[in-house]
Amino acid sequence: MNAVPNFRNVAIVAHVDHGKTTLVDAMLRQSGAFEERAEVVDRVMDSGDLEREKGITILAKNTAVHRRQPDGTEVVINVIDTPGHADFGGEVERGLSMVDGVVLLVDASEGPLPQTRFVLRKALSASLPVILVVNKTDRPDARIEEVVSESHDLLLDLASDLDDEAAEAAELALDLPVLYASGRAGIASTVAPENGNVPEGENLDPFFDVLLSYVPAPKGDVSAPLQAHVTNLDASAFLGRLALVRIHNGTLSKGQTVAWLREVDGEPVTERAKITELLATVGVERAPAETAVAGDIVAVAGMPEIMIGDTLADPDNPIALPRITVDEPAISVTIGTNTSPLVGRVKGHKLTARMVKSRLDSELVGNVSLRVLDIGRPDAWEVQGRGELALAILVEQMRREGFELTVGKPQVVTRQVDGKLHEPFEHLTVDVPEEYLGAVTQLLAARKGRMGEMNNHGSGWVRMEFIVPSRGLIGFRTDFLTETRGTGIANAVFDGYAPWAGEIRARHTGSLVSDRAGSVTPFAMIQLADRGTFFVEPGADTYEGMVVGINPRQEDLDINVTREKKLTNMRQSSADVMETLAKPMQLDLEAAMEFCAADECVEVTPEVVRVRKVELDATARGRERSRAKARNQSVS
Repeated sequence: MNAVPNFRNVAIVAHVDHGKTTLVDAMLRQSGAFEERAEVVDRVMDSGDLEREKGITILAKNTAVHRRQPDGTEVVINVIDTPGHADFGGEVERGLSMVDGVVLLVDASEGPLPQTRFVLRKALSASLPVILVVNKTDRPDARIEEVVSESHDLLLDLASDLDDEAAEAAELALDLPVLYASGRAGIASTVAPENGNVPEGENLDPFFDVLLSYVPAPKGDVSAPLQAHVTNLDASAFLGRLALVRIHNGTLSKGQTVAWLREVDGEPVTERAKITELLATVGVERAPAETAVAGDIVAVAGMPEIMIGDTLADPDNPIALPRITVDEPAISVTIGTNTSPLVGRVKGHKLTARMVKSRLDSELVGNVSLRVLDIGRPDAWEVQGRGELALAILVEQMRREGFELTVGKPQVVTRQVDGKLHEPFEHLTVDVPEEYLGAVTQLLAARKGRMGEMNNHGSGWVRMEFIVPSRGLIGFRTDFLTETRGTGIANAVFDGYAPWAGEIRARHTGSLVSDRAGSVTPFAMIQLADRGTFFVEPGADTYEGMVVGINPRQEDLDINVTREKKLTNMRQSSADVMETLAKPMQLDLEAAMEFCAADECVEVTPEVVRVRKVELDATARGRERSRAKARNQSVS
């Protein structure tokens, strides 16, 4: 196959918050992608509301940077901005299927972290050349030389675990020049600056030069029969569903009739379809185009049911490309309709099982790492994903769209290996101040964590690496932030399956449960103030079985939060003393999912998130506890 010289397709991968999207901003600005009078926002690629609120990339997106060469030719650099969080690993794998090279960003202070290992392993497994960029060299705590050394060690470590082709890609990466950059300043250099300083130079030209020199042009033959791979989906109010395709061979034109190779119920099907619109990426916008050739990444319209992994081919010679494969999910939750007594209080909410199922099915269209399984109930389904965050993002999106849901406690997806039960484990990296070393070690030991390595960089911070069951990390974040006074940093990535680690009791508190329906009163909360921490405030609606707070003891406690003060005609010798209530603890969706006990679930509505018992009736819950206790005694 002949190389197509006027394109470069590259993905930018890194750990969370190492500066990928900020670097892409600088690339777009310096390439003239924005008009002079355009209002440019930071992190322009993070276009979703949730992405901006959380400060992370959730969906892989592409942009195009145009660079004019000294000889007058123009090179189109298609850039894929990928998520850094391992929970969105399916987006990374999908992005890597579109490119011919990878830019690996590493923070000049934090160095390689678990997600760095994860995304780098995926890049090397695809035998892609990797260009190392040490970003944020202007951080006051930068340690540039050590980070470069750690990154090279990581490359060698991964090379020893992968096949020969991946090992060759790792060895090639060691020979490529290392770039030093400050994405915020928009400057890159091949010369290492002093720690804490911006690299010498004025722009990203050295970065572009290295990228054009060492990322190969896409291999393809313009004159060969058409082969284009669907790698992403989008939607347009005017055109309907858009398919983002990487053209491997041939030419694609507006109005062209193509063979659409897809799968229906697991069986390959070939249909004919017409390309009604062809859109090329220019900066962050899409513009109509007449033709596109091998090596380019474009969007096409005309196939309302097209899916990720489908192939567009020549009708006379239809040859399918391999479908995109991603890692299996490790965490699951049960999502169903809202069965609370307060359901449907607001008009316009989406309540029915048909609406919920339809929304989950539509999520499967663009989310390749998600699974929706039937559990034999008409109003609930098991949804499997990579991690808690990915599932919480899905529920949050549905909440904002007007759905009322019941979400169960996150569980791990187990497997049977050689007749034994296996569960997923995570590789956890923890950075904490030295004074919290003992508290964090004790916290993880209770969750069956095994320390593998500990490093002290001499700056007052300690880095520890653990192998922990994924079950042990459900609800870990809140306890970890409490123990480290909000200063600790923890990152985990899937490590593989291993034998079941035994019982883990992650939560050592009980729940305060409302024993009747009504409205929360200030008088009741004042009387119950010493019972624990509350989630509700006076005036809030409550119902029997709703969790209204945390009991410091391990057992649950049924309480009456609707009790009113008895009014009599008896005079008092003194005026009532003014009493103040402690501010209730605010539970967002992620915190509520973490807090849930095994017999609890989360009620999610567009206005409020509540924790409740799965079985609302207190008598029925008591019977179930008695049965469980009897079963445990008979087993012992």
